[in-house]
Amino acid sequence: MKKIVLEIKGMHCEGCVNRLTKVLKGLDGVNDAKVSLENKNAEIEYNEDQIELEDIKQAIEDAGFEVKE
Repeated sequence: MKKIVLEIKGMHCEGCVNRLTKVLKGLDGVNDAKVSLENKNAEIEYNEDQIELEDIKQAIEDAGFEVKE
């Protein structure tokens, strides 16, 4: 398992947090996801053999948010 913290732009409320958490946890290969509105980030634990980081970033963008590099 690999853990990564991604800075997320575009979250404005707890509804955004809940939606993004649901999207991330629904991805095959993502073991856990903790999204923080206060810190504007997502801490994601995932299996590199099942999903690539780029796929996670794309899912975040597809949900309407931006990953800040």
